[in-house]
Amino acid sequence: MKLNDLSNQDTDYSYGFLDPYAKRELRRRMLKGVAIPGCQIPYASRELPIARGWGTGGLQVTLSLVGPDDNIKVIDQGADDSVNAANLRRFITRMSGAETTDDATQATIIQSRHRIPEEILKEKQILVLQVPNPEPLRRVEPDMAKARILHADADYGQMWLVLYEQLVRFGRYVQGASYPVVVHERYVMAPSPIPRWDTPILHQSQHLTILSAGREKRLYAVPPYTNVYPLEFTDVPFEVEDQEGWECRVTEAINKFMNEIPQDDGTSEYELSDTGYMNKLVAENQGDDVTIGETYYNKEGEFYHDGYLKKRKTDVAPATD
Repeated sequence: MKLNDLSNQDTDYSYGFLDPYAKRELRRRMLKGVAIPGCQIPYASRELPIARGWGTGGLQVTLSLVGPDDNIKVIDQGADDSVNAANLRRFITRMSGAETTDDATQATIIQSRHRIPEEILKEKQILVLQVPNPEPLRRVEPDMAKARILHADADYGQMWLVLYEQLVRFGRYVQGASYPVVVHERYVMAPSPIPRWDTPILHQSQHLTILSAGREKRLYAVPPYTNVYPLEFTDVPFEVEDQEGWECRVTEAINKFMNEIPQDDGTSEYELSDTGYMNKLVAENQGDDVTIGETYYNKEGEFYHDGYLKKRKTDVAPATD
């Protein structure tokens, strides 16, 4: 026997990289999150071969759920081909043997950073959202111990005060991404830094949404068919981003969430944020046989959800005081 034989480290990994105890803990925490929608559940965030802040929370949830028969889609700000999305997707499939896809309608698990796909997700699909800051009260109560008490008492008066001050100063809500929402008429939740455009999608969604912050060691969930209402005053309804008149320069699509691309002459062009959906539209325009699912926003800019239509600038839920 040589010294190298004694010093070599075992290169085998547990299935899905995480050890069985870590996966068991995460699954239990997710079940608790589903049972108490919107409530932040602490967990022991494990070390991964990526830096914290680059999607470790979402990656741990995905690795604890994925199986060899799953189909995985990973997106970053809507893009399937970004460096972060490609690295996470490569790592997940290497550790699990699962297939990957760019088609949101075919994926069983969708891990996303800051976007929800344009096509309507169905039952038995799981959306995993990466979260940098899970605490919606942090801007009004930096002491996390006191913030936990406020959540326990459902005391969200300071959040309403922030919205009121915005209306007094600016005449509208200026909170952009991660707009606070009320889940199941109980907990105020930070829905990851998704744009306001995606916020109504969480209401009465058919799919399960799990949000996880690896750096903060917290996860929470929105079960299927759960009420999710943006914070709003009765006389000032919640509005999504105003992108009226924006047209995708690649597909000529309208009334979908766009990335604004500044040009050298000072003008701007626009491109669909959801690259998987954009690629399907391109293939359809070229005459290819592709299946495009229904989208949350139709061509007229109306939001389709829960069996009826609402105008794009209004919430799908009744306003709350």
